Order: sequence, then structure tokens, then C-alpha cells
Amino acid sequence: MKEQFQTHLIQQFPEFQNQQLLVACSGGLDSVVMTHLLVNSGYSVTLAHCNFSLRGSESDSDSAFVIRFAKKLGVPVYTETFETVSFAEEKGLSIQMAARVLRYNWFDELADMLSLKYILTAHHLDDDLETFFINFSRGTGLKGLTGIPELSGNLRRPLLEFSREAILEYAQANKLKWREDSSNASDYYLRNALRHQVIPHFKEINPQLLQSFKVTQEHLKSSRLLLEDYVGLIFSYVAEKTENGYQFSVEKLKKLPNTKALLFELFQSFGFTQWEDVLQLLDAQTGKRIYSQTHVLLKNRTYLELELMKESNSNPEAEYLIPKGVSKIETPIYLTFQIVKAIEQQESGICYVDEALIHYPLKLRKWKKGDVFHPLGMSGKKKISKFFKDEKLSLLEKQNIWLLCSNETIVWVVGMRADNRFKITENTQSILKIQLQL
Repeated sequence: MKEQFQTHLIQQFPEFQNQQLLVACSGGLDSVVMTHLLVNSGYSVTLAHCNFSLRGSESDSDSAFVIRFAKKLGVPVYTETFETVSFAEEKGLSIQMAARVLRYNWFDELADMLSLKYILTAHHLDDDLETFFINFSRGTGLKGLTGIPELSGNLRRPLLEFSREAILEYAQANKLKWREDSSNASDYYLRNALRHQVIPHFKEINPQLLQSFKVTQEHLKSSRLLLEDYVGLIFSYVAEKTENGYQFSVEKLKKLPNTKALLFELFQSFGFTQWEDVLQLLDAQTGKRIYSQTHVLLKNRTYLELELMKESNSNPEAEYLIPKGVSKIETPIYLTFQIVKAIEQQESGICYVDEALIHYPLKLRKWKKGDVFHPLGMSGKKKISKFFKDEKLSLLEKQNIWLLCSNETIVWVVGMRADNRFKITENTQSILKIQLQL
């Protein structure tokens, strides 16, 4: 394997020559073998190890092992310990996703601090196959089926050509030691279930599965490149640059074949995933819009207008007091206040409340962790964070939501849902109409 690895590096990663490489090393089989191969092939490496504090003393032992391993090889090593569980809870992420965010953010910071150009991870061919199955099972486009890229920004994955079996044979032949992550034995995670229960059966049916998979991957990547060329041509045909983004001709989009698939390819790089919503936007009324995590797509007469969402420039800690009798405010958002005799139209941008239940001054502020309200039309209470999750709001959408409060009690999640505690009843004598002006 050593000779194959060296040839692979020379052909596919010539940029490694005369560079100090930052190598992600967990202490497991794959990263230990990659590190050993690099050092014995004459490359200069610095190890980076993450302790995610998820397995108690076992995690600490992994860190100690990597430090000893680096010392034995005579290479520098950096370690970092994370409070992964608390970070996941704070950010509303799964443990796996939280660990990924922490890991790659730290790798980037470390690489920048040490002025290192490349970060190497030890993903291999079996990992790539597992990723293919994961994406396939969840539903994905062509891009998701092309697997793990060898190059992605400053990340490099030089083991992707090699199987787990070949890596294990190298480790045993060179009498290497490594750490076994006990969580890898559990089938709780989808990847582990595929690794232990599904893929072995495929390999029994087809012993050449990995080789066949590599060929398929090459075909898929070639098809992907061809599709990207076609979409590039279509983009220049249907889209025009605007001051804030792009506008797409609805008429031209409708005339093109395979419209839904084309919309997927045009807009997936901007974070859109709800393809039925995107398709329906073509026939929607002017003013209809949908959001991704980063962009807004607006129907404006004969065009779809794409813009990057702007974060609110206001201080997230700022609070705006609204005294009784005010008919409108224009900062930080435009709201109007009017006493009416009856409920007129009911829209998401209008809130009707029993004024007798209001304590002035009203307060306008951003949402905070732990905020709770009683959604109109529901019994009981709900955390604002859970409400946002149920509404499938993007990060930027959440950041741009305002809460209208009476004292500290939420009256209205502005533009979305009123609070049940201020609703109009048969005993209401004074109705306050609050309207968001867009």
C-alpha cells in the first residue's frame, strides 16, 4: 500500500510537496495509518486531535494516545477539548453535527494560526460507500451520489482511493497500534448500521463491490460535470444580474423541458430544498416568497427575484418601548396600531388583541433562549425555539423575527402567531389592531 499511496500523492496531490500538512488524528485506525504513511513517505505533518468529552475517560485516553503517537514519530501535535453536549444544546444541533462544527472550525483556526494551507482527514473508500448509501436513503440529487470529494476548500482526503481492508492490512503489517471508539460498535447511528448490517451483505453478493462503486462514482462525477455545464448555459439564458442578486424570467423557465429538475439545479446551491414550493412559485401571485437559510426567492410579476437575506442591523439586545396612544412606529420595523370595532381581515401580518389585557408601554425585542408563549388556537404553551423549528425557519429568518411583549409576556410573534392569552372574546370591549407593514 505504501507504494500505491506515494504514487497517488504524487499524481493527485502535488501541492503537498514542501508543505507542512495539518493532519486530523483521532487515534483510530484510519488516521493512524494515514499519519504513518505520510511520515514514512517523507512528508512533514502536524497532528490535530479533538477530545469531544463524549466518552469520559475513554476520550481522555484517546488524547493521551495521540500525544504519545506524535512523540514516537517526532511530529508536533495540538489537542483541544470541547464541551460538545452543551454546545449541541445551545445551538440546537445533534451531537454528531455539533462535533462536526466544532472539529472543522477548530481545524480552520489552527491552520490559520500555524499558516498551514492544507488539512488532511482520513476518509477512505468504505466511508465513501457508506456516505453514498446514507444520501441515497435520505433522498438526494446527483451531487449527493457523487460521495465525499477528495478536495474541498483547504480539505484534502488522500485515503479515498483505499479500502478499509487495505488500511487494516497495512496497520497489521507495520505492527501499528490504534484506539477503538466504543461508539462505533453501536448501530444507533445510521452509518454504523449500514457498516455492520447492510454493506457486508452487498459485499457477499458482489465481492468486487468497492471496485464497481469506484467505476460508478467516476461515471456519476462525469455526468455531474456535464450537467453543471448545461445548467451554466441555462442560467445565462434565464437570469439577469440585478443590484441585489438575480432575476429569473418565469416565461423562459416554463418553456424549458424538465422544469422541476432544472429549478433544483438552478437553486440548490442557494440552499433551497422545498422543490414543490419553488415550482409553485412560478404560478404564484406577486409578493409570494420562500426562504432558504441564506436567500429569499420572490415572485415579482414575470420574474423570480433572488436576493441574499440581510441580517438585521439592530442590536439583538436592544428593546423598543411603545407607549399607549401611538398610531405607528417605523423603527426597528414598521407597525401600525389602531382601535377597531371588530375583527376585519385575518392575515399573518395582522394581530388583534384585547386592549384591556395590555400593559403599556409595549416592548419590541428579539427572541431569547427560553422564551415561551401560548400560540393562538392551541392549548398549552410552546417554546419559541420549538415554534421556529416547527415552522422550519432558517437561521436568518429567526434572527429577523421580533416579539411584541406586554411587560415580559409575549403578545405576538410578529408576522407569525399571536398569543392565546390576549385573544378577543365575547367580553372584549376594546380591540387593538396591530399591523406589520412590509
